[in-house]
Amino acid sequence: MQTDLHAPGITLFLCGDVMTGRGIDQILPHPGKPQLFESCVRSALVYVELARESSGSVPQPVDFPYIWGNALDALRRAAPDVRIINLETAITASEQAWPGKGIHYRMHPANLPCISAAGIDCCVLANNHVLDWGYQGLKETLESLHRAGIATAGAGRDATAAAAPAQLAVPGKGRVLVFAWATEDSGVPPEWGAGTSRPGVNFLAGLTARSLKTIARQVAAVKRAGDLVVASLHWGANWGFDVSAQQRSFAHGLIESAAVDVVHGHSSHHVKGIEVYRGKPILYGCGDFLNDYEGIGGHAQCRGDLALMYFPTLAQGRLTRLAMSATQTRHFRANYAPEPGVRWLMETLNREGRPFGVQVARQGQHDLLLEVSGAGT
Repeated sequence: MQTDLHAPGITLFLCGDVMTGRGIDQILPHPGKPQLFESCVRSALVYVELARESSGSVPQPVDFPYIWGNALDALRRAAPDVRIINLETAITASEQAWPGKGIHYRMHPANLPCISAAGIDCCVLANNHVLDWGYQGLKETLESLHRAGIATAGAGRDATAAAAPAQLAVPGKGRVLVFAWATEDSGVPPEWGAGTSRPGVNFLAGLTARSLKTIARQVAAVKRAGDLVVASLHWGANWGFDVSAQQRSFAHGLIESAAVDVVHGHSSHHVKGIEVYRGKPILYGCGDFLNDYEGIGGHAQCRGDLALMYFPTLAQGRLTRLAMSATQTRHFRANYAPEPGVRWLMETLNREGRPFGVQVARQGQHDLLLEVSGAGT
């Protein structure tokens, strides 16, 4: 695989879940009402205090770029053509909390510039939190993002809109099409699925041959020569490094029969293995990129505080380079991971990537570079 720093083609920025609600919303310039409906926590301000107890000072209020921390430097260095995140937060002032749901994330619409501060081009919304504040919350989320010039994928006013890809033009290079789906095993209630006249998410009923045929038709209806197709999937449980045979088979099917070029998986709270199949990258789980979980114990062995910024470069539909920058969430911002964290991420990716024929190597102080054996390409 080519490792030229100036490899031709289109470079993407991808990451896992970006959660700017709850505690993070409270430290931004325009915090919404902190009321929560969790079994043990009734105010989002509790999460701010937990972070302070765990990590020390968390300033309040902060400016909009604050939450990105060192990630802004990594973005500047990588200079990706398109920046895509899974936004796991409703952008709304709605009071209509989805009944019976234990966790509700929202960020006040006036805090939307914190997303624009990182130059994000597309927010994937097919996940288990975009409808936390009801249909009004989803409507306000879509309107807020579109008004800011940020494309969306995976949710919409009806099934047609939810299934439609974001179409992102890269001048002189082509287009990036972002399709997005969410599955029930990631915590998405089936009733959140968009319908003929009902808003919702682009719900994937199962990782089946029938689903692949539907996706193949949808991609074929839009994809033109030279387009780069990203399939963004909110799938699987929160914890555990295993990649199921069903997930792997489905990811391969997306590439083989649906002409997908990049599989962007998320939902797991930690990074998972990477595979390169027929020259296409499969990110099985990108982890949590940003959240307000500091001070919440459990699953320490999975290191949910550590994350990666993924920068795949593809030319003529094949991966030529996959660089990654290692980060750690501290003080409600994405900081460069310390040396032990970088080593842990490298060792974890190498352990989980061994069955897929991939390994990673250090590329500078904070960065990793994917290496693929002949079998992986």
